[in-house]
Amino acid sequence: MKNVVFTGGGTAGHVMPNLALISHIAKSEADVYYIGSRTGMEKEIIEKEGIKYFGVSSGKLRRYFSLKNFTDPLRIISGYIHAKKILKKLNPGVVFSKGGFVTVPVVYAARKLNIPVILHESDYSPGLANRLSLKKATKVCVSFEDTLKHVGEKGVYTGTPLRSELFMGDKQRGLRHLRFSGEKPVLLIMGGSSGAVALNNAVEQNLEKLSGIFDIAHIRGAGNINQDINSDLYRQFEFITDELPDVYAAADIMLPRSGANAVFEIIALKIPALFVPLPLSASRGDQILNAKYCEKKGFSHVLPQEEIENLYSALLNTYSDRQKLKKNMSRHNLSDAAKTISDMILKYIE
Repeated sequence: MKNVVFTGGGTAGHVMPNLALISHIAKSEADVYYIGSRTGMEKEIIEKEGIKYFGVSSGKLRRYFSLKNFTDPLRIISGYIHAKKILKKLNPGVVFSKGGFVTVPVVYAARKLNIPVILHESDYSPGLANRLSLKKATKVCVSFEDTLKHVGEKGVYTGTPLRSELFMGDKQRGLRHLRFSGEKPVLLIMGGSSGAVALNNAVEQNLEKLSGIFDIAHIRGAGNINQDINSDLYRQFEFITDELPDVYAAADIMLPRSGANAVFEIIALKIPALFVPLPLSASRGDQILNAKYCEKKGFSHVLPQEEIENLYSALLNTYSDRQKLKKNMSRHNLSDAAKTISDMILKYIE
């Protein structure tokens, strides 16, 4: 019996695609293990699924000055040594890396042990962790065709693996969970797993006008609930997990950030969206590229955070274009990335 090791962490976007793949791999005779950070959000998510989890030290690779830049290299070296011991013990046929800084020592340890490594890059342009790991990879799967030019001959265009349960949502169950009647269109707001302060504040400033048109479900991020707002037309959540497919099914329009995972879920589910990407002041610009791709394809509208004062009119414009956006998304040839990548993994362990 062969083993497969998955790694990835730091954000939900680095964990959920792994779960989509693991559900496919679980149908085979392979045993699945996971290496993540010792204290990252991925630990709770993975262990909840009953998957054996190994935590290693990890450090962040910062582009700005911080005292931690002097100590984190030691954490990365420690993570490499620990990951090497774990991989020696498990002897996997392949390591699949989804990204996040914890993956760098794992990938390097795997290649030192001559274990094949498959990377996946969700964003339009590769992140720093994956760029550092590219030369150690056996194959590099990408979500956007245009990303192939960044990864060389190892690149394979696969799309993003999505969880099958996302397509099993029920609108009526979603409305019941949100406690909405269904008489108004539902606006679903998602700022990512850590929330989005600028987005949350802009929604609050426009809440009275927006709630006159929409029933609003707002996923605000952990610790970001505003206790001063009490309205039957506006529901706040720190996060939504098991009910998310039903909530997606109930949504008539979305206001999300544009992390790659969210982008491809929204396209696959054909939900009209107004993306508000993280600005360059808070990111490397990957969300801007993701959002521009969707806008260029006619899948969505985009509102730069620097123009967030135009949120109300931009949302109304997106809603008025909803049928055209849905039609364009319906024409998109979305591959079954979870099956494609899972088959690739299984070939390596066979």
